[in-house]
Formats: sequence, C-alpha cells, structure tokens
Amino acid sequence: MVPLSTQRASSSIPPSSSTSPRPRWIHDVFLNFHGEDTHKSFTNHLYTALEKKGIITFKDNEKLARGKYISQELLKAIRESMYAIPIISKNYASTRWCLTELAQIVECMREMGLTVLLVFYHVDPFEVRNQLEAFAEAFARHEEDPNIDMEKMQTWIVALKEVGNISGWHFHL
Repeated sequence: MVPLSTQRASSSIPPSSSTSPRPRWIHDVFLNFHGEDTHKSFTNHLYTALEKKGIITFKDNEKLARGKYISQELLKAIRESMYAIPIISKNYASTRWCLTELAQIVECMREMGLTVLLVFYHVDPFEVRNQLEAFAEAFARHEEDPNIDMEKMQTWIVALKEVGNISGWHFHL
C-alpha cells in the first residue's frame, strides 16, 4: 500500500496550502470511531501520526466548526474526504451516530469512490459482518428504541455487512 502522503503527491492533488484550485477533498482522511472505546488511546495515536505526516485528518472533536449542527457537519466531512478509516470496536454499534456515519461512508464508497481503510479493534470481522456478540446486543437495544426508524437500522446492518467483508487491519492486545 502506498502511503497517503505519497499518493497525494503522485495524484496531482495539491497540498492544502497550495494556491492551485481546491481539490474536491477538504480532508485526506475522516476518522470514524466509538469514543469511549478508542478515543484516548488508538484513535488519538493514529490522528497524531497522520497529522505529523501532513495528512489532513478530520476527527470530530478536533475539526468541528463551532456553531454548526454536528450531524450535518460530520456527514459533510465524510463526503469531503478522500479516505475514511472506520475503527470498529466492541461498543461501536451501540451508538446510532457511529452507525449513521458508517452508512454514509459506505454510500460515499459506492457513489464517489471513497477509499475505506478498516481497522478492527478487538473485534473479529466475522462478528461485524454477521452482527454477533456485542453487535447483536447493540442491535437488540436499537430495535427496542421507538425513536429508531427500522429502515435506517437496515442501512446500518447493510453497512456493517459490507465493511465486515473489507480486508482491514486487526488489533488484538
């Protein structure tokens, strides 16, 4: 795999500080993660490493414009990113927002060619793909929530199935 910084240089996408016309992408990478599971550990280290390499990385608590609606800004940031890195962890499916972002990522992958680089953090892709273990428990709770639209939940299931079939990096400590 070619590093992002090399791909940028070879793909005629100018760095953000260039005076050339702006590329379609505002961010090189969009990080999608469950905060309680990975924010203070893996995600922070990844974010710092990417930024040190000059890779413009969107992480929700770092790059959200103040005064904007969070949901709209996050979904917009996904569409404006060249790569998405979902960090799938045990409690990932417990939050509607992680799943909504993931559904948007999968949609952008299909429609716009967004490149998705998966990280399976203490989970097996088989569990993700088939919604087993913690994923099954999370969906059982979502089914009981009267505020969740079943059609939306179906998009989450499809998105998890799809990313569960993508080759990614596995982190088990």
